[in-house]
Amino acid sequence: MERPTVNGRQSGFTYIGLLIAVAIMGAMLAALGTVWHTQVQREHEKELLFIGNQFRVALHRYYQNNQRYPMRLEYLVQDEDKLVVRRYLRKIYVDPITRQADWGTVKLPDGQIVGVYSLSEKVPLKQVGFRLQDMNFEKKNKYSDWLFTAEGYM
Repeated sequence: MERPTVNGRQSGFTYIGLLIAVAIMGAMLAALGTVWHTQVQREHEKELLFIGNQFRVALHRYYQNNQRYPMRLEYLVQDEDKLVVRRYLRKIYVDPITRQADWGTVKLPDGQIVGVYSLSEKVPLKQVGFRLQDMNFEKKNKYSDWLFTAEGYM
């Protein structure tokens, strides 16, 4: 039995062509999604480096003014130990990788905080090409290995 034809062609050719076009578009969208996700992660890494260095500078300044490091991160936002209230940070920043305001802290045995780090166990995209102050981040396996310690501490 012969298939029905339209204008001398067999029907179904357009349907197969449309399926192939949809499959190609799906593959292209999947590739675009991967590129987009990578770009977003790179932006979050840049933000983490900026925020971590803000903590680093704030810890250093706190030490310069108090001859000790803070016992809590909140003291960087509002240090009330002296007559004049000092602010070393505007706020406790949100970790751009975990999207939470929780940070791991590097502490001295007496509890003074000398550094912070992300609690994320994700693998960083950036492995080389760090600035001098962040050189020890090279080839680290997770963001939580990026320790932002006070200038001059380590």
